[in-house]
Amino acid sequence: MLGLFSKQPTHPLADPREAKRVFAEIANREPLVAVEEAGTWLESIPVDAGFKPAQRLELILRLDEAAAPQTRRLAREFPSILGRGRTQEAKHWELNHGYWTSLATAYFDCITRLRAGEKDADAMRPQLQLVYGRLIHALAARLKWKQFQYGPVNQGIWAKLGGIYLDAVAAKLEQKPMQLHPGGGETTIEAEYLKVLVFQASSMDNLKPLQVEIAERFINYFLPYFSLSRELRPDSVYWVDATKPLPPTRLARKPEVSPALRFFSGTRAMDAVLETNKQVRSEGRVPAGINLGTQYDAATAIPVLEHLAMYWAPKPPLRSAARRRISSALKVVNGLSSVHQRLSGKATNGEGVESWVVDDVSLGGLGAHATQSRHDWIRIGTLVGVQPEGGDNWLVGVVRRYVRTGPNDDSIGIETISKSPRAVLADAGGLYTEALLLDVPEVGEYARMALPADALEDKVALLFSVDGKNARLHPRETLATGPDFVVANFFVQSYS
Repeated sequence: MLGLFSKQPTHPLADPREAKRVFAEIANREPLVAVEEAGTWLESIPVDAGFKPAQRLELILRLDEAAAPQTRRLAREFPSILGRGRTQEAKHWELNHGYWTSLATAYFDCITRLRAGEKDADAMRPQLQLVYGRLIHALAARLKWKQFQYGPVNQGIWAKLGGIYLDAVAAKLEQKPMQLHPGGGETTIEAEYLKVLVFQASSMDNLKPLQVEIAERFINYFLPYFSLSRELRPDSVYWVDATKPLPPTRLARKPEVSPALRFFSGTRAMDAVLETNKQVRSEGRVPAGINLGTQYDAATAIPVLEHLAMYWAPKPPLRSAARRRISSALKVVNGLSSVHQRLSGKATNGEGVESWVVDDVSLGGLGAHATQSRHDWIRIGTLVGVQPEGGDNWLVGVVRRYVRTGPNDDSIGIETISKSPRAVLADAGGLYTEALLLDVPEVGEYARMALPADALEDKVALLFSVDGKNARLHPRETLATGPDFVVANFFVQSYS
């Protein structure tokens, strides 16, 4: 009978031998399975009332350590599975995002118990610095996985991150050196907080998932060139109020005075990025001292370095053309094949057409938002056909910015690459392929064409008819690539 009222934990991990076995299994299992298992254990620990606070925290810390190498591997691999199938992609994303959510919740639970003065909770204080650092790290990882799908991001994360940082400041722990995970480099709580701020300030909504992963690695490398300051300095570029649910913001004007204000600048980091970019270009490889998790060629790394330099500069990137605010309907079709069918008149009325709303237009493109349940096809670099309200012609564009601003609301930036595209059926050495002619051909000049990603071949001319004329074009350099297309320059040999 006495056993019925015992407060001894009945959780399987309360047995040290079983816990040791579970941790070893997680560390050595296939990564996706390991992370799923770790997340399940993390969800179960806070709700078991039998654990003492220090015992509960110790289990969370060990689970975190066991899963850490697996989570790093999955973050590297995620961009490579995009396009293999929505089911696989969704499972991969949900398990990883869910894991980081569970880990952050478990650490928050420990801090809440300590703040509430729960019995025996003071036994966790010696680990408080590590808990703060790992909690910021978990929230940062969750933010990155949100960015892989372009949001939406709950703005409350900034108040949570700021609150943890300010707690560390109050405890005089924010600049104390620490090792976040076994085998990792030295860091501080302030450095982990600053890393998240720099990640947000780097405008990741303009990058593809692989570029987001590489950018985060570069941020970690260039972080020593940043510093967080209480005072507004002449070189300050960004500010954040750690008490408010607001992301870091450029200093267009001085913010309201607050003890929680912090400032930082990317000017020194920008200079270091530019020097690294020169080195990568001259040597054709990323310097050995920069750990990107795996080897990437120079062509993959350079656009990311250029992007970071642009957004870490003292002055924000200037728009190439002035934007005009409007609000009008927009018809949208997705992918080269759908655009080709629409331009060639083969598509039935309304088939595959979505309705968006234009927010602004410029000579180079437009901004729009969509209010449908899901847009899983939208990626940075996706080719689209758009037809503004009142127009009878279709334009061809590429998605350059994408933010999920809510569960049913997306903000999309589209670069226009052709205002008078033509659908053609091109003969490429006896193989026929659907292609888009983006420019009017002129003999002796160059014209751009968009083709299926696997249809472009060196030295194989394209022959096609358009407007009653026969054209022969020879491929030159590739200008852009996307999930299902390639845009290349072609030399116009004949057009008559």
